[in-house]
Amino acid sequence: MHQMLAKPLAEDLTRLSRVKPGDRGVIVEVRAEHGADHGGVDVHELERRLLEFGFVEGASVEVLHQGLIGQDPIALRVDDMRVALRRRDAADVWVRLDAR
Repeated sequence: MHQMLAKPLAEDLTRLSRVKPGDRGVIVEVRAEHGADHGGVDVHELERRLLEFGFVEGASVEVLHQGLIGQDPIALRVDDMRVALRRRDAADVWVRLDAR
């Protein structure tokens, strides 16, 4: 059995789960990682769902709001759509944030 090696990412990228309200940027990659806690959802299924929701490379993203308890979920504008996403799922979306 072979191991999948994670692709290296540029140092200026961050996981979408680490963003704060008001942050804006561009999605660079969607990559669900094996072994992460996804609430029983297969990593391939999670990647498929995120892509269907519009979390695709090059899409603009803006953090609109975050939940009061544990800052979860986060409300996002992805291009022209509004989406709520759990932070544990947002960890699989890598973004390049705009300079503030």
